[in-house]
Amino acid sequence: MPEAPGQVSRALRAAPPDQLAEAADRTIRAALDASRTEVFIADYRFSGLWPVLDPELPDAGFLSCHGVAQRCFSSQQPVLDAGESGGCRMYLPLSVWGERLGVLLIEVAGQPEPATVELAREMAGELALALRAADRETDRYRRARRRERLSMAAEMQWDLLPGRSVTHGAFLLAGQLEPAYTVGGDHFDWSLDGDQLTVTVLNGAGSGLSASLLTAVTVNALRNARRSGGSLVEQAELASDTIFYQHRGGRHVATLLLELDTRRGTVRAVDAGSPHVLRLRGGTVTRIDLEQQLPLGMFAETRYDVQEFAVEPGDRLFVVSDGVYAAAPDGQEPYGERAMARAMRSTRLQPATEAVGTVMRELHAYHAAADLRDDAVVVCLDWRGSGRPDDARGR
Repeated sequence: MPEAPGQVSRALRAAPPDQLAEAADRTIRAALDASRTEVFIADYRFSGLWPVLDPELPDAGFLSCHGVAQRCFSSQQPVLDAGESGGCRMYLPLSVWGERLGVLLIEVAGQPEPATVELAREMAGELALALRAADRETDRYRRARRRERLSMAAEMQWDLLPGRSVTHGAFLLAGQLEPAYTVGGDHFDWSLDGDQLTVTVLNGAGSGLSASLLTAVTVNALRNARRSGGSLVEQAELASDTIFYQHRGGRHVATLLLELDTRRGTVRAVDAGSPHVLRLRGGTVTRIDLEQQLPLGMFAETRYDVQEFAVEPGDRLFVVSDGVYAAAPDGQEPYGERAMARAMRSTRLQPATEAVGTVMRELHAYHAAADLRDDAVVVCLDWRGSGRPDDARGR
């Protein structure tokens, strides 16, 4: 049995990318003498977990396990559900580098020993890694994630994302886009390289496909400069020049660029427009005041300055686009005036991965269930402190 994770890994490597769930099912059932497995994938809104092996699972069967699976997904911890017949369902998180993909269900006879649960968790980790790698080679898992058709603009935006969360010994980072199935220009991007975490949030101009195309150009210009070793200023300036010479000032992109030094706990920032940074510390939400500079692409050869601020262990930073803080449905005061701060304070006991969803749900509630009038981005960074040891499980 100790070789079981290796057996799963070998089976997954040998399987076609669209058959990972079946390969894992065969290997796990043989290794653990399990009666059944199921792979549940989280949808784009994180509103539910949906079966891959049996997509036609009757609603009653699906709903009977959904609450327990959701608890596993939210906590990122194994959850055991004992059945009336003496069997047990093990729910294991499917996550890799902090990116939450879904939940693996394994049904076994009797109550599993802790060592068996740990083996099952390692198997789930192998499957999560394979699912992440296979996502570019098959549409099967993406189809499981969507509960309705994506617009062309949204398809491009989701393909551009680096992921929806990432973890490190010093931080936990998560982001969410809304409206998930029709988002146009708003976006976020990040990259971890050694002791440096770069995060960008874009408040895209316009709507629909034209906004998505503009965002794609901006994101790739920023990445090109970053991957060439360019500083934060060089990233902003290259992207600004690229947009300007493409549109001659007729289009521009409000962007916030952040660079966190994970050793020192300092953040360097280039504020090129409207995304806001807010800090939750000790129950108090405070906006980080930065000098707002010109949006990317407004003028030729625009030059940018870097500003710096410090974070303390336990700080939570939110970065929000104007579709969040400036939302003012039906003549109400903007969401960011009071309601957003209340929503952020209510996330104090949640991890960043749950906090972004809470702020978005409160935003939807503020709109009284009406469709969002503008794209919205929420990115949440939990700073744990540079002295925190790495967590080998990536939690």
